[in-house]
Formats: sequence, C-alpha cells, structure tokens
Amino acid sequence: MPATKRLQRMIGEIEKTFQLDPHVHNAFMQVDREIFVPPSFKHLAYNLDALPIVASQWISSPLTVAKMTQYLELDGVDSVLEVGCGSGYQAAILSKICRRVFTIERIDALMREARGRFTQLDINNIFTHFDDGQRGWKRYAPYERILLSATAKEIPQALFDQLAEGGILIAPVQKGSAEIITRFHKSRGRISRRDIESCRFVPIVDGTVK
Repeated sequence: MPATKRLQRMIGEIEKTFQLDPHVHNAFMQVDREIFVPPSFKHLAYNLDALPIVASQWISSPLTVAKMTQYLELDGVDSVLEVGCGSGYQAAILSKICRRVFTIERIDALMREARGRFTQLDINNIFTHFDDGQRGWKRYAPYERILLSATAKEIPQALFDQLAEGGILIAPVQKGSAEIITRFHKSRGRISRRDIESCRFVPIVDGTVK
C-alpha cells in the first residue's frame, strides 16, 4: 500500500478518538512515520502503538504525538523548543507547522539517527542540539512554545525562563502515581497550569549527557 494511503488510514484511526485541526492533519500527511521506526518494526509503523527504538527509548504513538502537537496551539507560531528529540518524529511534525523547530537530545545515538532522518527528508528548519534538555537552549530563547517529550517530576525553572510572554509549555508531569499531560501558560511573568489528560511517557533522563 502506498505511504499516502497508509498515512490516511493512520489519521483515520487517530480521528476516531481525537479530531485533528486542519494544520495538524496536514502536518501528519507530510511525514512518513515509517522512516522513524527501526526496520524490524516497519510493518507496525502506521499502527497507533508506541514502538521501541535505540537506547531503550520509544517513539510515541501517533495518537499521542497528535495530541501533544494540537495542545501546543501552534497555528501561526514561529518558534518551538522540543526537549527530547528521540526518533525525531515529533520534531518533523512540528516542522511542517512552525517556521523554526529547536530540538534537544541528550543521547548521542538518538541525536545522530534523528539528524540523518531530517537530512533524508530534506527538512531544513529543524535545529538540533546535543545537551541536557532540562537546561533548555538559551541561545535562541525565548520560545513561543515548549514541548517536553518525556515525563518530568517538575518543570525546570530554566524552561519557564525561556518561554516567551504569552507562551505555552506542554509536558507530561508525574502526579502521584499518575502521569498527566499538563498545559502551562505564561502571562505577565506568572505561570498557570491546567491538567489535560492522563498519559504514558518515558521519564526524563537525569545524569551525564552521553
């Protein structure tokens, strides 16, 4: 089956439970998920499943990526920072909506593979950084939107400092034994938060960048 048909079918499955905004729908149609999964899992690339990748990490379900993307409210947004590049799939989706995507990854093997995929797909508006994402990327701050692609016990102050006035940060946050997709909004220098829904992500990795 051609990739376009597979993507249409995948989006159809997503929209059985979560209706996509037009700009998010269009972004998903432009990124072939098969490129971002290991060869042994390509037959599952268009299913709504999280799949294992290198370094004991995971590529999120397309449904989860769709939700995180839409919750960012990206229509008309110029710059977004992603903490946790992973396979690069989420950044690739963001790149079809925003003019500039800045993505940080602390695991070298993941960063190298993601960069190779961006080159393969001729995506030129993703800027990558090998570092601990919990520090953010001060050089290009402030960011209109920030996305954490791993569960945090709390959001580092450095990320709030790099969030633009009026900006939105979306992150899965540990809350007791649960993980909750949480929306943070910055207004007049103050941060408000709203719980959106339960979720399941890999935890943010602490320790030495490797």
